[in-house]
Parts: sequence; C-alpha cells; structure tokens
Amino acid sequence: MPVEPLSQKEIEDRLAELPGWSLDGDRLTRSYRLGSHLAATALVVHIAQVQEELNHHSDLTLGYNTVSLTVTTHSVGGKVTTMDFKLAERVEALAPAHGAG
Repeated sequence: MPVEPLSQKEIEDRLAELPGWSLDGDRLTRSYRLGSHLAATALVVHIAQVQEELNHHSDLTLGYNTVSLTVTTHSVGGKVTTMDFKLAERVEALAPAHGAG
C-alpha cells in the first residue's frame, strides 16, 4: 500500500505522544544529549540499524555528545507520513538504553 502524507491534525496528534519531537516545516526533528561521544556514536549505529530494517532513513547528525535526527518521506514530496512516525517511535524506544535525554 502506498504511503500518504499525514494531515496537520494527524501530525499534531501523533507528536503529542512523542515528547521531545517537533515539526520543523515538513520534517520531524529531535535531538538527544548523551554522556559521551562514544555513547552518542553507539546510538547513531543503533539508529542506522533500525533505519535499514525499516528501509526508511533520516538525516542523522553526530556531535560530540549529541545526536540529531530530521525525518521526512522523500517519496511523497518530503512530507510527513506514518513511516516517519514509525522511525521516530523506534528511536524513542531505544534511546534510553544509550543514556540519551
């Protein structure tokens, strides 16, 4: 089934369930602060594994002790879809194990 862009209301409702995530234009965004560069790097690797599993990839930025994601669905013109939220939810579920806050 083809993926469709979500309405503004659907996006707002789903964002309410994902603290720390926000909408920046047509992209979901989130930054995490970790205890060290090594912890941040481990989180990036874990996120990359999830992205491969879902076949849905974000723009992922590694800083010294930060990780930032920007998520959108390019195949629907760079709009937010359920795929973006599925990735955000998976990242949100794994981040605490890395000490991300």
